[in-house]
Amino acid sequence: MSSAKIGLLSLTALVFSSMVGSGVFSLPQNMAAVANGSALLIAWLITGVGILFLAFSLLYLSRQYPELDGGIYNYARAGFGELIGFCSAWGYWLCTTIGIVGYVVIVFSSLGTFVDTKEHVIFGDGNTLYALIGSSVFVWLVHWLVSRGIKEAAVVNLIATIAKIAPMVVFIACSLVAFKLDVFKLNLNDFSLKMPLWEQVKDLMLITLWVFTGIEGAVVLSSRARNRHDIGKATVFGVLLALAFYVMVTVLSYGVTSRAEIAGMHNPSMATLLTQLIGLPGTIVITVGLMISVASSYLSWTLFATEIPFLAAKNGAFPAMFLKTNANNVPISSLWLTSIVVQAALIGVYFFNKNYTWLLMISSVMILLPYLLVSAFYLKESGKNKQPKHILIALVATIYAVWLLYAADLSLLWDSVQLYMVGLMIFIYSYVKHKKRLTADDQSFT
Repeated sequence: MSSAKIGLLSLTALVFSSMVGSGVFSLPQNMAAVANGSALLIAWLITGVGILFLAFSLLYLSRQYPELDGGIYNYARAGFGELIGFCSAWGYWLCTTIGIVGYVVIVFSSLGTFVDTKEHVIFGDGNTLYALIGSSVFVWLVHWLVSRGIKEAAVVNLIATIAKIAPMVVFIACSLVAFKLDVFKLNLNDFSLKMPLWEQVKDLMLITLWVFTGIEGAVVLSSRARNRHDIGKATVFGVLLALAFYVMVTVLSYGVTSRAEIAGMHNPSMATLLTQLIGLPGTIVITVGLMISVASSYLSWTLFATEIPFLAAKNGAFPAMFLKTNANNVPISSLWLTSIVVQAALIGVYFFNKNYTWLLMISSVMILLPYLLVSAFYLKESGKNKQPKHILIALVATIYAVWLLYAADLSLLWDSVQLYMVGLMIFIYSYVKHKKRLTADDQSFT
């Protein structure tokens, strides 16, 4: 049952699945809208190096500090204290929660490709009444599945991960056949955006970060792992596999048609591109793949979002109610919190007419602080222990995290600050209650 541990294959699938969700299917259009081919290659080089060094940071931290379950929260707490640890947990929980809202929104936006007409918009951008009803049903189905047990949900995710790789392989194969070097060269030197190259690279940073959010998945579920050494392996394997898919999907797209045409495509743009290459089957293959992909990614991120409040509650950073587990050993109060917030956010998306891109950006910004704190903790500990190799890895990962903060949009950063301020009130309440409870326990003991 749910007390069973998660093996290397399932852990790797969780990492890969949490990263490769809806983002990859819209990645060609998202990138073409802000950058030419030269900026694209530079951005992938920076992101590839930065994200791999972050993955190695997580790998070594999971081995050097096996007692720190949950990683994202406990690394920040161990390195910088209770308040900073809470901020990391809060930011990460919001990132995952907002992110899974975005997953559901794009699924119904994709369904609109088949059923919407100019006269009758049913699903639109995933923010219509019909989309709200459909997404709400999906949210509570996943809630039920996760409540049955973490191990069981991870197995379902593994099967879905295998299924979602197939459409990406089809897209890459067809793009390779259709690839034209002269088209790629034109996109490489496309100056029509009239923006400096470095600005284009900067604009790509949050997009590339978004598609790698989830790199920490195996670390977050470290207490559920069958073998502690599998945590780091799953992280690196998942990142390498995802990086290969992302680079091939985007670079090959720039060799199929012009950047401007890709930029104007309806998302999921992979479906539009594949339809140009093989007709209607292209739309069907990518849309079905997207729905499978999003379902498994939604499941992965729900697992992560459920685990973090539970771990933080153990130290009083979240209210004690989140310590409650059900008969299947699932942090049920934490799961209810996540599902209710997702449901409320979907209602907000409907009433405020927000779309997938806005959710993507907010989610990406909320993860910046947790990633910076992980890298900084690793750098701090490596410096203390005078380990040159680890200092180098941690330094590169930290520089990458700081660079992401610099590249982020100021308005989005301000939105994230306000969300962190809301969390601060929760921390003060929870921590005071926790201290009172510890004092009462000490007095009763004496």
